[in-house]
Amino acid sequence: MAKDKSLSLHTDCYWKNINIHHWIKVKTVKIWDAATGQCVSTLEGHSGWVMSVAWSHDAARLASASDDKTVKIWDAATGQCVSTLDGHSGLVNSVAWSHDAARLASASVDKTAKIWDPATGQCVSTLEGHSGWVGSVAWSHDAARLASASCVSTLEGHSGSVDSVAWSHDAARLASASVDKTVKIWDAATGQCVSTLDGHSDSVMSVAWSHDAARLASASDDKTVKIWDAATGHLRPYFR
Repeated sequence: MAKDKSLSLHTDCYWKNINIHHWIKVKTVKIWDAATGQCVSTLEGHSGWVMSVAWSHDAARLASASDDKTVKIWDAATGQCVSTLDGHSGLVNSVAWSHDAARLASASVDKTAKIWDPATGQCVSTLEGHSGWVGSVAWSHDAARLASASCVSTLEGHSGSVDSVAWSHDAARLASASVDKTVKIWDAATGQCVSTLDGHSDSVMSVAWSHDAARLASASDDKTVKIWDAATGHLRPYFR
């Protein structure tokens, strides 16, 4: 099945204060101290590759999406899995918390996005309409909108499939990660690409903004996490 080279208002290395998560085609999630670069926790439980992870806004919980067709919710302090969300019929590509952590969204190769109640583990809505697999989901800050891959507006520019996308906190910009080895920053109002970040030597699998939108983190199959200055496109120190 071919993956889209476009994104439509649609994280996934997700930035959260001192912790940053990381995955490269493995069945575990690692939590890193962004100040020291040290791994502080390894979360195990998925039976398939971990495709995406996302922090709740208060950093108390972490959600992970896997090709085992499930989403898991973890207690970030203890590293324990507190809930497994089972409902997709295909691998889950992406997961995203609403800002108030009252809802969790997931995207799957089963061509649907699902919205979950993380408190109960129940699916509250299944969003259908895509003709191909859904590669990524992202909430607007007010949780009034959910972006996925091709319903409201299509942003074209990547030469390869798009694996991850993330909104800036103010919803003014979108960042996308692609197998073409680049990250692109888009003006959400106009749909125009305003910057292309080129520095990875392999597919970029995930992207996430810092809360102030000054920096952008990207994770790649080249086994690195890179941190970018969003205004200049220049690289900051990165994790390997």
